[in-house]
Amino acid sequence: MTEFVLVAGAWLGAWAWDEVVPELRAAGHGAHAVTLSGLAERQGVEAGQRTHVADVVDVIEGLDLRDVVLVGHSYAGIPVGQAAGLIGDRLARVVFVDSNVPADGESFVSAWPDGRAMVEKSIAENGGFWAPLGAAEFEGQGLDAEQIARIVADATPHPGTTLTEPAEVARPLGELPTTYIKCLLDGEEPNADVAALLKSERWQLVRMDTGHWPMFSQPRELARILLDGGRQRRDAV
Repeated sequence: MTEFVLVAGAWLGAWAWDEVVPELRAAGHGAHAVTLSGLAERQGVEAGQRTHVADVVDVIEGLDLRDVVLVGHSYAGIPVGQAAGLIGDRLARVVFVDSNVPADGESFVSAWPDGRAMVEKSIAENGGFWAPLGAAEFEGQGLDAEQIARIVADATPHPGTTLTEPAEVARPLGELPTTYIKCLLDGEEPNADVAALLKSERWQLVRMDTGHWPMFSQPRELARILLDGGRQRRDAV
């Protein structure tokens, strides 16, 4: 039995996987959605980048999970990519869902030069937190009005320190069995860091014809890709 550990991106908690988890469990697998410190029901818990890495590792080790498929969406690719190198032979595969990937010594904001000033300004103006997006910023991402309303209503400010602290990568990402899911409405091609990693024989690319939040817009299709366990065809990159 595969154990899926799912971590959503900025502003979101375990609730973001509510339509994906039942699909994975119905197929006979374990599914564990993680809320990172400082978010959703864990608001008020102080968090830095190291905290978020520990959140993921603690779930896996605390539940003694084996054959783990570790899934990181968007921002969560940063802590998930680090955690993947810390759990040894518990790891079966990493799946990055339209996500950032960690680089040793680099932070989330340093890896996002075009948006760095915007993110840092929001953190400075919101008491050390990155303010959630407004409804208009979810347009054009394959989401209907009800889905957008839910995300906006349930999103919580994201702890700023997790975005500015540098990553510590214990094992090169190119060595890890990995699937990268690119959501085409958020840009047709992976960023340069991901494109370089996709040259590894251990990495493969899967494209989804949807936006940046596929756990809401196409949860069944996303679950199907996860259940395929990386046996997708390798797209040309």
